[in-house]
Amino acid sequence: MNRYVNPVDVLGPDVAKRVGTLKNGRRYVQAGQLATGMAWLADFLVFVVGLVAGTVVLASRPTLDDGQRGLGVIILLVAVPLLYGVFYGTGRGLGGLLAGTRLVRVKDGGRVGFAGPWAMLVRVLLLPFVIVAVVFGGGVGSPPGSFRRVSLDVAATNRLWAAEAPANS
Repeated sequence: MNRYVNPVDVLGPDVAKRVGTLKNGRRYVQAGQLATGMAWLADFLVFVVGLVAGTVVLASRPTLDDGQRGLGVIILLVAVPLLYGVFYGTGRGLGGLLAGTRLVRVKDGGRVGFAGPWAMLVRVLLLPFVIVAVVFGGGVGSPPGSFRRVSLDVAATNRLWAAEAPANS
């Protein structure tokens, strides 16, 4: 069993405000808004670069007609985030690596695993629509986000977990 420590003593008062609890009772430090936004922006830029590269390849194929190229771009809109999401099973896409965050399961803080492609698709393709709806629609009743996954601050969570580790281990 983990011992309880005061997060303020380990993390400081500002970071301690972001401490949450997973469904298994273990505490973690939720990623800050700036880090989460930067991680999303980096992942979105990877998506855009992949989409542009795929579109250039499709446009350079003389054997394809305009309808086939259009269908190819529509397929790329879904395929690029799914392919990028294959590398997201650890919860650390390029954005997470750059921002120091990781997407984990709320249940136990474990790896996202096979849900990685779906999580990336939602993150880069559907999240912009949610942002537009919130900004132009006057907000939502509850904060947007996944009930199954949460983005945590890797360094701060590791400090908290080290402090809460049993003294004899």
